[in-house]
Amino acid sequence: MSSNYNMEGNFMANSLVIVESPAKAKTIGKFLGKGYRVKASLGHVRDLPKSQLGVDIENNFTPKYITIRGKGEILKELRAAVKKADNVYLAADPDREGEAICWHLAQSLGIPKESTRIEFNEITKDAIRSAVKRPRDIDMSRVDAQQARRILDRLVGYNLSPLLWQKVNKKGLSAGRVQTVALRLICKRQREIDAFEPEEYWSITATLSKGTKKTTFDAELIRVKNKKIKISNEAQAKEISENLKGLDFIVSNVVEKERKRTPAPPFTTSTLQQEASRKLGFTARKTMSIAQQLYEGLDIGADGTVGLVTYIRTDSTRVAQEAQLAAAEYIGEKYGKGFVPNRPPVYKKKGSVQDAHEAIRPTSVIREPDMLKSHLKRDQYRLYKLIWERYVASQMKPAILDTVTIDVGADDYLFRATGSIMKFPGFTIVYTEGRDDEGEEKEKSLPQVKKDEKLIATKLVPGQHFTKPPSPYTEAMLVKTMEENGVGRPSTYAPTIDTILRRGYVVLEKKRLVPTELGFVVSDLLTQHFPDIVDAEFTAKMESELDKIEMESANWVDVISEFYSSFAPTLEKAREEMEEVTIPEETSDVICEKCGRNMVVKMGRYGKFLACPGFPECRNTKPILREVGVECPLCGGSVVQRRSRRGRIFYGCTNYPECTFTTWDEPIKEKCPKCGAFLVRSKGRGGKDVGLKCVSEGCDYRAEPPGKK
Repeated sequence: MSSNYNMEGNFMANSLVIVESPAKAKTIGKFLGKGYRVKASLGHVRDLPKSQLGVDIENNFTPKYITIRGKGEILKELRAAVKKADNVYLAADPDREGEAICWHLAQSLGIPKESTRIEFNEITKDAIRSAVKRPRDIDMSRVDAQQARRILDRLVGYNLSPLLWQKVNKKGLSAGRVQTVALRLICKRQREIDAFEPEEYWSITATLSKGTKKTTFDAELIRVKNKKIKISNEAQAKEISENLKGLDFIVSNVVEKERKRTPAPPFTTSTLQQEASRKLGFTARKTMSIAQQLYEGLDIGADGTVGLVTYIRTDSTRVAQEAQLAAAEYIGEKYGKGFVPNRPPVYKKKGSVQDAHEAIRPTSVIREPDMLKSHLKRDQYRLYKLIWERYVASQMKPAILDTVTIDVGADDYLFRATGSIMKFPGFTIVYTEGRDDEGEEKEKSLPQVKKDEKLIATKLVPGQHFTKPPSPYTEAMLVKTMEENGVGRPSTYAPTIDTILRRGYVVLEKKRLVPTELGFVVSDLLTQHFPDIVDAEFTAKMESELDKIEMESANWVDVISEFYSSFAPTLEKAREEMEEVTIPEETSDVICEKCGRNMVVKMGRYGKFLACPGFPECRNTKPILREVGVECPLCGGSVVQRRSRRGRIFYGCTNYPECTFTTWDEPIKEKCPKCGAFLVRSKGRGGKDVGLKCVSEGCDYRAEPPGKK
């Protein structure tokens, strides 16, 4: 196959480029121009058959690939295009999956593996034209690694799933190498929560002053007789408070330090999913879907269709040198040279990072989000803005804070107050990273005091507290845990979470992943009989073996063989010993209006619902409605909690569809002092309670959240 360039470096005609998606084809076609045809394969064209295992275990685990249903016409069209082309280039995504797609295309279309593969990290004019100049051979070590993953998953899924069908009286069950580990993590966390017994403890806060209101600050008791204090009950708290009365409060130490706060690194796939969940409320699946659109290219007006971000499946925080130089120039012009670091920042690698691609960043830092807002859909804009801000901040100087710690002694008791003031904002003028917990780091100034200075204790306030159980996983927390434990890879997080939700093993409650009874049953059965399969450490080891295959330090057949030699006897033993489990259906007192039976409680993707037990003769279903104890402001009916088709909770009238009242905000029984209608609790970003408002149209009543000072 000849080169696609003449001696002068000009394009030669009649070349075919094959990508996965039409959107990607459209963007790339614009950059290559005349002489190039760009066609889409619509993803994989070959795969293992759905109706059978498709792996010849006796013959070195040879896979049996077939043309995917519906791809025959696409292959026919691609074969015709190949015949007319002088050069054919395979341009699937730059990862193992993409490499496997290219190999399958080469096999199906009769294209040589040599000098046909082109690869790029971003879909921009320079990147595409540069890639076409440097075709390479299909990397069979990558193909082997992907093939090994596919076969491993098939061996596990196509053996464990039928076992569950046989042993558990529920339809639609499945098990998988990664999804089962994720489910176990969620179930284990829920059991920790259920078994948690809160412990009471108390704190004592002293309000101290130099004598004026402006010099007042709070300090917390931390030590007694140089030992860390633990106050277990109210009696102890009262006793200490009494002992403190009348004592002199003397400043024993003042420590002033300068502290640097470094920016978070640019996004990897995992951190993008986590932050989009925290800040935008996106599911992992939604994040990846929109990110793919940004990567493949969107029409932004004068510049036409262009890829806005680099490749979105990556575990690396590395950034190309030219991109860092461009960012430094932009930051210097936009925010001032004082915000540009002396050297481009380099972020440390974590764990078994493959580092095959750059971090996720905008393809051009000068494309500010607001410049593109009119050309993007709302969620496209929001995700692009998140990626852009994170990247720009990652290339800026750290923030500098002046911190103060004041220790105040009162006889044998030691109180401490800490505060900080921003001295130099650095990267924080652009972006700060979200947090999984609800608390936020806040600036707090403290008055200037000197050692040995006497203070006045205007208040001594005992406070009761209880230890809290671990929080149920959010999608962001689960993705973070999977990454930290080496379970799965960037491309697997979103589909794994989506699968366990679809199977009804887990439901989302207030954005938290909560296992269902079915989820517990499946997890417990697999944990009992396949302890290795559900073990995070074992799964991480398998991921490491797949990495070795790509690096050519392990043979894929040997890796599969070693796994199967222990899996097969365990499977046979489980078939004999695993007991059948019957999950009884919960019968409700709601009568099916179509056939008169008592409806039963079923579990769906978005939680519980009512269904007629007469299925399939009677297919009646209805939602389980939870009354919230307020009357509908339109018709006087009861307001109940409902779920949208996407699983989002809202509130509506029981008389729907005759009554159309709905609200996304949670109703409370408290009445509006102005008009007498009920109030709703408004939610801000991340589900934070931001206040109360009246539900009645035309009433402007607003109030702070209950208990907020």
